[in-house]
Amino acid sequence: MNKFLTIKWLTLLLVFIPLLSFSQQIKGTITDGTTKMPLAGATVLIKGTATGTTSDFDGNFSLNVSGFPTTLVFSSLGFEKLEKTLKDASTVNVVLTESATALDEIVISGLASSVKRSNLANSVATVSASELTGVTPAQTLDGALSGKFTGALVTANSGAPGGGLSVKLRGVTSINGNSQPLYIIDGVYIDNSSIFSAGLNDVSSAASGGASANSNQDNATNRIADINPDDIQNIEILKGASASAIYGSRGAAGVIIITTKKGKQGKSKLNFSQSLGFNEALRLQGQRKWTAALAESEYGEGALYTAAQNAGTLRDYEKEVYGEKGFITNTNVSLSGGNESTSFYSGITRNQEDGIVKGTGYEKTSFRLNLDHDFNDNIKLSLTSNYISSSADRGFFNNDNAGTTIGVALTATRPWDNLLPDANGNYPDHPNNSSNPLQTRDLMTNNESTKRIISGGSLDINLYRSSNSDLKFVAKAGVDNYTLQGKVIFPKELQFMRPDNGGVNGLSAVSTTTNTNANYSAFLVHSYDTQNDMSFSTQIGATSQQFSQNTVRVTASDLIASETNVDQAANVGTNQARLEQEDFGFYAQEMINYQDKLIGTLGVTGDKSTNNGDINKFFYYPKASLAANLHKFDFWGSSDKLNRLKLRAAYGEAGTFAAFGSLYTVYANTLVDGNVGIVVPTTRGNPNLSPERQKEFEIGLDAGFLEDRVGLEFSYYKKKVEDLLLRANAEPSSGYSTKWTNAGELENKGVEIGINVSAVTSEIFSWDTNVSWFKNKSEMTKLNVPTFNLGGFGNSLGQFQIEEGKSVTQIVGTTGPGTPVSVLGDAEPDFQMTWSNNMKYKDFTLSFLWHWKKGGDNINLTNLLSDFGGTSSDFDDFDIDPNHQINNGTYRINNGLFAGNATPFVEDASYLRLRELGLYYAIPSEMLSKWFNDTVSNVKLGFSGHNLINVFDYKSFDPEVSNFGGSGLSTGVEVTPFPSSKRYMLHLSAQF
Repeated sequence: MNKFLTIKWLTLLLVFIPLLSFSQQIKGTITDGTTKMPLAGATVLIKGTATGTTSDFDGNFSLNVSGFPTTLVFSSLGFEKLEKTLKDASTVNVVLTESATALDEIVISGLASSVKRSNLANSVATVSASELTGVTPAQTLDGALSGKFTGALVTANSGAPGGGLSVKLRGVTSINGNSQPLYIIDGVYIDNSSIFSAGLNDVSSAASGGASANSNQDNATNRIADINPDDIQNIEILKGASASAIYGSRGAAGVIIITTKKGKQGKSKLNFSQSLGFNEALRLQGQRKWTAALAESEYGEGALYTAAQNAGTLRDYEKEVYGEKGFITNTNVSLSGGNESTSFYSGITRNQEDGIVKGTGYEKTSFRLNLDHDFNDNIKLSLTSNYISSSADRGFFNNDNAGTTIGVALTATRPWDNLLPDANGNYPDHPNNSSNPLQTRDLMTNNESTKRIISGGSLDINLYRSSNSDLKFVAKAGVDNYTLQGKVIFPKELQFMRPDNGGVNGLSAVSTTTNTNANYSAFLVHSYDTQNDMSFSTQIGATSQQFSQNTVRVTASDLIASETNVDQAANVGTNQARLEQEDFGFYAQEMINYQDKLIGTLGVTGDKSTNNGDINKFFYYPKASLAANLHKFDFWGSSDKLNRLKLRAAYGEAGTFAAFGSLYTVYANTLVDGNVGIVVPTTRGNPNLSPERQKEFEIGLDAGFLEDRVGLEFSYYKKKVEDLLLRANAEPSSGYSTKWTNAGELENKGVEIGINVSAVTSEIFSWDTNVSWFKNKSEMTKLNVPTFNLGGFGNSLGQFQIEEGKSVTQIVGTTGPGTPVSVLGDAEPDFQMTWSNNMKYKDFTLSFLWHWKKGGDNINLTNLLSDFGGTSSDFDDFDIDPNHQINNGTYRINNGLFAGNATPFVEDASYLRLRELGLYYAIPSEMLSKWFNDTVSNVKLGFSGHNLINVFDYKSFDPEVSNFGGSGLSTGVEVTPFPSSKRYMLHLSAQF
């Protein structure tokens, strides 16, 4: 018996003594050096491994280590990283100080990996939550990005509530393909379509040929407007293929990666914010300088002017329509917290905004729930979910070939015209136009409503860990599903709807779009550290995406009685558009880091898709980069002035899928003598098309001066887009006139410069300022088809022309009868520059952002339509005629349009604007503690404004405008748009 006990105890000692000697516990506390409070959620890692833990709500941590000496690395977002070497097990208390720069910021470098910004070889812009919405809330997410980073041209397609913007990163990346960046939210591929026509074109006939299934002139929103900016923690912008190659055939136009807020360990916190304000027109055109004599000379109606003047009924109808002050309210409530294993973030936001036009407005409710759970030290699960419900009433604006839109009707409206309804609500006919804009505004309906669910998840499993290597499995999945419903109603009592005026006796249209994006991926990530501080990070994985979109629109005219249902009409038409696509790919990347001195990366993405002619053919997109932190080498030495210098170079390729349908010949239906059939189209599909391919090379340097209080970033890029998808002439014997083919190349070159300065850093006053300057120049380097035009209304009015050896965004036109087409302008800005500032004095904070866009031209046709109506505010001025002999209105008509001279319509769209302004007061914590017994904290009061100051010579509402929406090249064409607005807001926020 004693012998058995002896063997038993010896066995136990043999098991546990090694464990005791190789697994010793270290405990400690982590404190915020600024607030002197415990820092929850800070990370503690054993250097060179993935083994670690996080601090709890009281800043405490405990960690088992296998032996000594060992080095612990302490880090937390927004704080300087700290390393501490321990010789034995002891209590470790550390203090982390706030980071003066973003050098330790973690940036996504692969589909399942990240890298410190200080080691990054690409220019990846980052926009934090405080930069995004911390000064003033923008109407939409993409609007909040304006002026926040280099390399982007953000253009408002419409000032209507609900947004509508286009974002181009580093110039034009496609002629006919996708030109908008790919949006990724918490790993979920987000749809940002803006092509859904609600049926307005059936009334306006804006698109030639009358009705159009998806007219890009119908003033539609883009779906990124659904996303709630208040939910966002930070945004990373991959501006070119050298960074976006990891997204293969979807990365050519750039990638915007959005990470939403997450909970942290510790006591649950309730955050509340409320904003109230109003908007008003950014700038109105004004009226023509009318007199009785002028009215009589123009229309023979001087007596009407005099009578209206005497009766006090002269009206400024521009103010009547655009003069509303729309009420704005934004409410946000969020709750976050967690324990050692589970953290959560939940939030609900309610946005309501009335437009500057009566009857227009936008409302959105967004609910988010994010959960993170650690099953143990080796298995972690993250889930994100977002439900959005929105509704936008957008009015009736933009181009019009039928004289029906509100904007076009206003161009023919004089101040003595009587357009107001009588006591019974009956509107008079417009005496000078085919529609009464007040009647149209008050009686028509154009509504878009959306129900959307975005949900994603990721699972991280540590398969293996040792002192110098680890292997991790990462799986991700996501879905973006929404239903967009459009409702358009033009009642029969509208002036232009009446049959005696050539109308269709009322029109009703309903459209439903269902869209589902699903994406799945799985990766293995291996890290290995050598004894000489060289580390290797390897990742391989597979990806799969499915995209499905279906739009059905029913249009009914000749409505029965006052019915608006589409089945209560004499004429009913239907249209359907479907898109189905499946993609599959793989990704592999190797990153080598030598002591944070040299960091190199090699990677390749392979994609195949059902949208390719050969669905089993892979297209490959490589990437390579090298960063050298020269200041870390032994030869550098110490310097009081230049203390950081990194040289970097990167190359990458990314693609754009051929447009859906271009691979195939799409036949149309017909009905002849009661027999159904098909009609051969003029354009033949091409099953041999390849994706458009972007190749980008980028070099740059990052430097820090005066202990990193001054930072400099410089980047030069050159990107070439090959295999452009274009229409070419087909052989006559084929029976088709054109065909799709890969037939061109274009090139963008650009420079981006950013300077960050911590100008003052005293205890009572601090001042951080940032200046960004950037420019891009494009050229059509190869064109295998004849020169062609797009995005305009003819050479006598100005249009875009694609021509070999010329700028891709050039605007051309004739300059007189029989003159050849010549270049009149270019939509590409000469440069853009922003200046942002954040000043803090005691408990007051002042922030503002100036944005200067120099150069870049628009085609302005709004004034021409006003000239035809004789109402242009500058009609009687003489600043367009080079000889100053002919007034503007007459010159634009007779010496412009009728003379075949497009020069008067191409205008400089430069501007300088105060994009954001915010002034806030934070109630001191000691006062809050006294008043609320520590139950309330972080109370802020403030005022903010958006687009408050605007300086430009452009002869319309706003140089940021686009009649053709955000697709393709054709931004910057204006035809009676919904005017832009400025916003004034009051804010209150608190934490409980």
